[in-house]
Amino acid sequence: MLYLTDPDELGSLLTDHPRFRADQLREWLYRHPVLTTDEMTNLPAEMRTGLADRLWPFTVEVDRSTDRGLTRKWLFRAPDGVAYEAVLMGYPRRTTLCVSSQAGCALGCTFCATGQFGFDRHLEAGEIVAQVAYANAVLRAGGMEGVPARVTNVVFMGMGEPLANYDRVREAIRRLVEVMGMSARSITVSTVGVVPGMRRLATEPWAVNLAVSLHAADDGLRSRLVPLNRRYPLAEVEEAAEAFFQAKRRRISIEWTLIDGVNDTEDQALGLARIALRLRAHVNLIPLNPTPLTDDRPSPSRQVTRFAEWLRDEGVNVTVRDTRGRGIDAACGQLRVRTGR
Repeated sequence: MLYLTDPDELGSLLTDHPRFRADQLREWLYRHPVLTTDEMTNLPAEMRTGLADRLWPFTVEVDRSTDRGLTRKWLFRAPDGVAYEAVLMGYPRRTTLCVSSQAGCALGCTFCATGQFGFDRHLEAGEIVAQVAYANAVLRAGGMEGVPARVTNVVFMGMGEPLANYDRVREAIRRLVEVMGMSARSITVSTVGVVPGMRRLATEPWAVNLAVSLHAADDGLRSRLVPLNRRYPLAEVEEAAEAFFQAKRRRISIEWTLIDGVNDTEDQALGLARIALRLRAHVNLIPLNPTPLTDDRPSPSRQVTRFAEWLRDEGVNVTVRDTRGRGIDAACGQLRVRTGR
């Protein structure tokens, strides 16, 4: 598979061709992605034919769109049978792709669709980057009107815990920045609090953004919602987030999924406000996306508004995330849960 090969080693797949063909292929894969090798017009026809079945490291099993075509979700199937997802969201001035870093997840957060069907395997760096390249190829082909014709922002907020797959995610970031040409500042890595990975990310040469999914402001509730908290409690997560901010001078985002009657109370809001103010962080509130495997329900809209007001009253910068894509199961893991695959 072409994307599973290091971009600097593509020549090893083209031993019967001049060396410059590898450079041309690399340009097509990373700078000007296309949906089929037939579109790689400066490559010889026989070479395009020979590479046709090796272009994508997956097949597209499900392709759904909503929001007048401005939200699109794909369920990919790898040759070994594992499934993973990506969501493309188009706006007038940006296109954001939410990518998966694992097929499934082993961390078992109780409200998360991905965590409800367990862990299959880590995704390779090339499988991660290929999600971005595929979205770029779709945009290049006119698959989403009225938006930039290229992915402008990548968020590691799809299936899996990115920092549990650290080395492969790191290599994916390197390829996105150094080979594909994306700005590191347009890449966000989300974590539920894998403290060693947060500290390693702070030492990397790329000034990516860090989003920390807290979901509770005390260790008791957080350990129930996010079992990893028993290993890395809130104080350690906060210390690692502060270290990242000091190293990168990039504002931390705190992600908070609002669950009716669970973590949408005033006490939780005030506890979150204290953490956010210490970290100088921005808070993203996310109404829960319900799944068939949990009885949890999203907070009512009036409670979401009230929770946001409590935070603002404490001086916290807060937004409520757009719930686009709910009709196509756009939250991470939802589509796979509903399709049963």
